[in-house]
Amino acid sequence: MTRDIIITHDGGHLEVLTTGGDLAAAGSGVVVVPASMVTAADYTRFAQKLSESLGRPVHTFNRRGRGDSSPQAEDYTLEADIRDLDAVMKHTSSTDVFGHSFGGAVALHAARTLPVERLAVYDPAVSVNHSVKAEWAPEYERAAAAGDYDRALAVLIKGVETEGAFGRMPLSMLTLATKLTAVTPMGKQMRELMTSGVREIKAVIAADMPAEPFLELPLETLIVVGEKSPAYFGVACGQIHDVLSGSSYTILAGFGHDGPNKAPDKLIAELSEFFSG
Repeated sequence: MTRDIIITHDGGHLEVLTTGGDLAAAGSGVVVVPASMVTAADYTRFAQKLSESLGRPVHTFNRRGRGDSSPQAEDYTLEADIRDLDAVMKHTSSTDVFGHSFGGAVALHAARTLPVERLAVYDPAVSVNHSVKAEWAPEYERAAAAGDYDRALAVLIKGVETEGAFGRMPLSMLTLATKLTAVTPMGKQMRELMTSGVREIKAVIAADMPAEPFLELPLETLIVVGEKSPAYFGVACGQIHDVLSGSSYTILAGFGHDGPNKAPDKLIAELSEFFSG
């Protein structure tokens, strides 16, 4: 794996991790747009397996506020990540994009205007006809303002519903659990990223639109939803698939929202076949 720092349109910088850089001669790579609450390093196994299967490079970049990339602005909007994705695509000479969760929302909105040839998304956290809601946000903000970060993180985890049985615990128990896990690597990372994560959810809601504008997406679009993922991902994806006649829609049996991070062979095989054209 190699690491590059690239300069963005506004003078900021992004950290890009490339797996299979020695395969560049085999064709342009695939750019991975990560989810909220995670970093590019959390896709190491996924990138390695996809690069080996494709025989092409895979470029995963740390979105702002993560790794060695610039901080995320307090007035963040989706446009910031769209411009950053454009910079990474140009730097890596890549036209294929994979987006996961919030990264999938970025990819879906970006591919309407950027020169994306093949787009694949997994559980994209895109809001279509108000499919994404954040009724828990005021409670999160009250807890954060009071300095009760254990409760704030618990409210966030319970609200987004992506942590399976862990997130379904009563709020009081979940608050205790977040306190107990605060010293673990994952607990520390979630605390560091929860403020940016809430900004991103608000940005998704602010960018809500009907399904019809997604007709501008590439003809070759693959939509994957985890069988065990929260239902709201499938609601938006189904509406986009209905209007995008060339899209493919599939359900990854046995896996939930963290499917890409687990990098199961059946997901890698499907993405490899898709990106191979």
